[in-house]
Formats: sequence, structure tokens, C-alpha cells
Amino acid sequence: MILKIKQFVIFTTVLLLISCKEEKTTLKKINGKEIPITDSIPEVDSIANFITPYRKRINQVLDSTLAYAPKNITKTDGEFNTTAGNLMADAVLELTAPIFKSRTKNNLDFVLLNSGGIRSVISKGNISARTAYEIMPFDNTVVVVSLKGKAIREMVKYLITSKKAHPIAGLQIIIDKNDSIKEVNIQGKPFDENKTYYVATSDYLIKGGDHMDFFKDHISATDTGYMIRNVMIDYFTKLDTIAPLIDDRFIKIED
Repeated sequence: MILKIKQFVIFTTVLLLISCKEEKTTLKKINGKEIPITDSIPEVDSIANFITPYRKRINQVLDSTLAYAPKNITKTDGEFNTTAGNLMADAVLELTAPIFKSRTKNNLDFVLLNSGGIRSVISKGNISARTAYEIMPFDNTVVVVSLKGKAIREMVKYLITSKKAHPIAGLQIIIDKNDSIKEVNIQGKPFDENKTYYVATSDYLIKGGDHMDFFKDHISATDTGYMIRNVMIDYFTKLDTIAPLIDDRFIKIED
């Protein structure tokens, strides 16, 4: 009798354990609904009051004057180089070079950015941190890549045929009336196809953005972590007056 009771208890226990075992569930479908956020949604006073001091502080920081522009600075005021492009490229070269040097012991040779990355005009008047956010709203960082001479030659060819004033600094290109190369100089010295050069650009372009596929042939890449937008803010802070010029860094000789 005792044996039968034990068997019954064991049998019942096994049944309970089996029945208590969790069944494995599988997600088969997710339903989503788009809820547009517009100004038609009424403001919640408690939330608005909570964020008001933060909003005021952010606006105060963004709108504080850093420098002054005596005239408009745009990316459309020149054919081969522009005031806005030269400003951005010069800022990246000046402020990134010492960072790259301290990390790698190598010298930065030149800068190439893309015209499409400049998203706004710098209007005549006071320049603030908000100006930098308007010019460069993206979180792109400065990356320094090492390129062999062949890739540099492809780069120069791209800059000539693209018909866009992409920002450059430390690099000079002189072409004739037929768009043939007359001179290519880097840091004031003739381009040497047997040399490896260090070029500062954006993390977007090293992936082939704007069809700059020559960047994919880089030997090494050093991401400085320095956002181009922050470069601009630091550059504005460093100078009282921002007055870039269209110069001879990329020109066409008609004779």
C-alpha cells in the first residue's frame, strides 16, 4: 500500500512539474502606429515650466557672440574656392594639425572636405555657437588618413572634374584653360607621387561619401574625435574677426 502511495506521489509530482514548465513564446508580429508631433499638440504646463530654465541656458550659450563677420561668407561666391569653404578647411587644418601631431608624431599635410557639408551662409554681423550649428548640423568628426601618391592623383582628378568648390587647405591646384593640370603643390612643395601624405577629412567622406572613392584606399586612419562643428566653434572663439578670402589654392590660368 505504501509503495502504491509513493508511486502516486511521484507520478503526481512529475505531472505538476510538466504542467508548470513555461512554454517558449515566439514574436510573430509587431504593429506600429505613426503619431505625428506638430504644434497642434497642446503644451503641458508642468513640462514647459520644467524645461524653461534649461532652454534659456542653452539659448544663452548658443547665442553668445564669439566673433564678427564684416561681410557674408558663403559657399557660392567663387568658382574653384569659396570664402565658406576656405574658412572651414583652414580651421580644420589649423586646429587639427597639433592634435594629430601629438598623437602620431606625424605632420598633417592638407585638408579636403565636401562643399555639401556646408549647410548655411554666415551672415554679416555677430557670429555665435549657433552659427556653427547652422553651418555644420551633422556630428561628423575629423579623420586623418594616410594616402599614397596614386590616391592623391585620383583626388586631384576628382576635384577638377567635379566642378564643385570643395573645401581644401594646404593643397594647391593650378589648371589651364583646358582643365589640364599645370601644378599640384602640397604645403608649398611640388606633389611627390612616391610620398605618402596625411589628409584630414570627415568620417563621412572616408566611407566614399560624395563619391570620393579614393579615400577608400587609405593606408591608415586616425579618428581625432573632434567634431567639425566644434572645430568651427573653437576657431570662432580664437579669432575676433572672421574674414576669409577667395585665393589661389585652386585656380584656372586662362593664358
